Amino acid sequence: MHFEDWMELVVEAFEVAGVAILVVGSIVALVRSAQVASRGARRRSYAQARQDVGRAILLGLEVLIISDIVQTITIDPTLESAVTLGVVVLVRTFLSFSLEVELNSALPWREHPSAGRSPDEA
Repeated sequence: MHFEDWMELVVEAFEVAGVAILVVGSIVALVRSAQVASRGARRRSYAQARQDVGRAILLGLEVLIISDIVQTITIDPTLESAVTLGVVVLVRTFLSFSLEVELNSALPWREHPSAGRSPDEA
């Protein structure tokens, strides 16, 4: 096996991991939300589902960015792939930033109301 073959496997592993995080994280979020809703706290259930799905998306995006970086650096190090990577990272970064603001109700560099508390205490 050549170096590029190994790197393709690494990229595929990161892509599978990223998608798995998105799928499993979303399912776990919906199950937790259903549990909260079954206890009669429907508004809290919705808010928790949004928080948990948002966290799953953020983590999944980070892992998918890793796969893009590895692919661009090791498998296809051309100017075109570097530009494509730059655009993908910009879009994903903007999405991550937007989700972070949405989840915490504050800019990432500002302390948000639940700072210093675990997610279960918030």
